[in-house]
Amino acid sequence: MGIKYSNKINKIRTFALSLVFLGILVMYIGIFFRTHEVIMVLAMILGFLCIIASTAVYFWIGMISTRAIPVVCPECRKPTKVLGRVDACMHCDQPLTLDRSLEGKEFDEKYNLKGKKRVDG
Repeated sequence: MGIKYSNKINKIRTFALSLVFLGILVMYIGIFFRTHEVIMVLAMILGFLCIIASTAVYFWIGMISTRAIPVVCPECRKPTKVLGRVDACMHCDQPLTLDRSLEGKEFDEKYNLKGKKRVDG
C-alpha cells in the first residue's frame, strides 16, 4: 500500500478536537489540587482557554472550508473539498489537484507553500 495522505480540513478539525480533550484533561487534573486553590484555579483557567482556542479553530476552519472547492473524488466517487493546489480526499485519502501543471507529478504538500519556499516541480 502507498503513502497515506490526509485532508487539510480534517487535520485542522482533529487538532481542534484534541484541544477540547486537552482542556478537559487539564481541568480534570486541576480537581486533584483542591487543597491548593491557586494550582486548581490555574488548571481550570488553562483548560478553559484550551476549549476557547478550539472554538476559535473550529470557527476558522469553518470559514476556510467555505472557500474550498467541492469536487467528486475520482477514486471513491464521494464529494470532498480541495483546499489549495494539492489536497487529499476526505474519505479515501486519494491525492487530488485542480492545477493542470501538477497532474502526473508526485504528490507533495509543499506545492501549497507561497513565496520563496514554493516548489513547482
